[in-house]
Amino acid sequence: MNWLKKHALEKPNKKFLNELTFKEVDRRVTDLAGRLAPFVKDETRVALYSRNSVEMVLFYLALQALHIEVFMMNTHLTPEERAKKLNVLNIKVAFSDDDTFLSFQRVFDAELDINVKCAEEYDPRHIAVIMDTSATTGEYKSVPLRWKQFFAHVDASQQTLRVTEKDNWLLVLPMYHISGLTILVRSLYNGTRVTLMETFEEEQVLKGIEEGSINMLSLVPTMLKRIVDRIHHHHLRVVLVSGEFIPRSLVETCLNKKIPIFKSYGMTETTSQSTTFCVSENPSKLNSVGIPLPGVTIRIHDPDPEGIGEVLIQSPMVMDGYLSQEPIEGWVNSQDLGYVDEEGYLYILDRRKDIIISGGENIYPQEIENLLYAHPHVSECALVGMKDEKWGRVPALFVVSTLGDEEIMNYLSKRLAKYKLPKRIIHLRSLPKNTTGKILKKNLEEMIYED
Repeated sequence: MNWLKKHALEKPNKKFLNELTFKEVDRRVTDLAGRLAPFVKDETRVALYSRNSVEMVLFYLALQALHIEVFMMNTHLTPEERAKKLNVLNIKVAFSDDDTFLSFQRVFDAELDINVKCAEEYDPRHIAVIMDTSATTGEYKSVPLRWKQFFAHVDASQQTLRVTEKDNWLLVLPMYHISGLTILVRSLYNGTRVTLMETFEEEQVLKGIEEGSINMLSLVPTMLKRIVDRIHHHHLRVVLVSGEFIPRSLVETCLNKKIPIFKSYGMTETTSQSTTFCVSENPSKLNSVGIPLPGVTIRIHDPDPEGIGEVLIQSPMVMDGYLSQEPIEGWVNSQDLGYVDEEGYLYILDRRKDIIISGGENIYPQEIENLLYAHPHVSECALVGMKDEKWGRVPALFVVSTLGDEEIMNYLSKRLAKYKLPKRIIHLRSLPKNTTGKILKKNLEEMIYED
């Protein structure tokens, strides 16, 4: 089904993309496809290099109408990285919102080919998008996601989050990340509205929340943390929060303010969400990341005596495999360590690569980070391992705080075993993050040895 054309016929005057109606978006996409066709007539795969914009959405949808695979390129890549990606993916044509590649404006100004026929349906087997993993480790992998995976995702999400005619989902996460693009796809599938913003403008977001025009948010924890104390009146229905680490203190603040926070867990490789739940409906599970969405199965691989092991995921939403690599055999390894309780709730303890093994003892950074985030004078923090001749590795703490080292150590020593205490504390003005707000621990580890 081509959802855009369906909604353009059934609800032509309903707003879809900012102030544009479904009918207007459909008309613009059809027109753009006619102008795009000469640029992509010999191509099966192209790249989009753009910040969030209405034009970016139109280009993405027009390329889908032409059955062209789209690689969403991170706008923070260096020229060398961009050239390497295009070469590896064998992409000869790329479009951009500036003059880096073929500009959007050049295509909009091109002659219209009225004989171009747009696809009436999305082919389940067709690659809808190619995305790079977020590369918090420094290594990118290209993930192809087909419409069959998106079909499964939007159906499962609809069952879990439900849909109302008044839904208006804030799209501020970059669309070259899966968490951003799935907001667009879910809204397109559901026939509901999207408020698209290029960047996270706090005042504009808060105004939409206060006025009630925006009732659904998808944010990473660092974004929500910036505005949560300033949300006083709202009509929010869903606040979907995902990321590598969701501080307990942030969740508790949302519960106290009656903000409907849904914790979520997923990956690019699983077409975003694999688990979620509304915390206020089961606050006793506050530390978990939820239960599997319909069709999702979670398995703990090689569990220890406490049931902790690697989290494996299987579902119709899981990718077929990384580009140019062997297909996966049904299960994708998240590389996270966690466990599932007796009621099926998943708990993530940490990334396997982030676990600090000190003198044979496992130290889970998230445990210490959660304690620190509960302190009112700690804005950001991250615990990483550093080499130690005696213990192998010991914890090093990076923190954004007005507290001194002694105050931090006094606070932690009352709550943690001695071996978990940081052996070094490094104060920064802010912690390095990727474009979705995830803290880059690899960069922090490098700082230790550069010092």
